[in-house]
Amino acid sequence: MDGLTNGLTNGRKAAEPRGDLTVRTIAMPADTNANGDIFGGWVLSQMDQAGGIAGVDRAQGRVVTVALDAMTFIRPVRVGDVLCVYTRVASVGRTSMKIEVEAWARRFCTQVREKVTEATLTFVAIDEAGRPRPIPRDAPESPRATPGRQAEAAG
Repeated sequence: MDGLTNGLTNGRKAAEPRGDLTVRTIAMPADTNANGDIFGGWVLSQMDQAGGIAGVDRAQGRVVTVALDAMTFIRPVRVGDVLCVYTRVASVGRTSMKIEVEAWARRFCTQVREKVTEATLTFVAIDEAGRPRPIPRDAPESPRATPGRQAEAAG
């Protein structure tokens, strides 16, 4: 169990996810490699989708992924784990924004939660023709930033 039971690690409180719970899905057998582990590309895809959702919310319109910083897989994701992906808008430029994304696994049939990877993705807001467009300066309230969302992810 790697010492992560009941939210404690070696007597200290375990780290908590940062950001809003944006995507929550279960890892299925179809998502595995020949060794039975969940493909890293599947996890990355879930993170890109979550970042895109957060980007659309912030940009108030269409966005595209243009970059991904380095990504290190900390722990594997296994069949039956619930993958919870959290997002936080880190910075906003004129047409682009950086979104911090964390993926956490809630282990199958347990309440054990572990961070599996993190990355910062860069998105560009685009218009109907696919050209970069300005991101509105007024940030709308995130629909996922409601009380209880963090607790919901833990359960």
